[in-house]
Amino acid sequence: MSKTKSEVTHHVLVPTHEKISDKEKQDLLKRYNITIKELPMILNKDPAIESLMLKDGDVVKIARASRTAGETIFYRRVINA
Repeated sequence: MSKTKSEVTHHVLVPTHEKISDKEKQDLLKRYNITIKELPMILNKDPAIESLMLKDGDVVKIARASRTAGETIFYRRVINA
């Protein structure tokens, strides 16, 4: 039985993905003294973010559960595939 793409985001092993606002994006880049091109990339066709309808240059916040830290936050810039 195959899973549909909408079901992928609800799987227990898929971390939470959310788009951050432009203000949050600027604060992030300033806090770490980086440019948008220095963030790791994620494809806009990735099943975990496909339903978010993101465009090239958007930034996604990924909150992953961690046994030792409780929650770990990652950021990725969206690129077109």
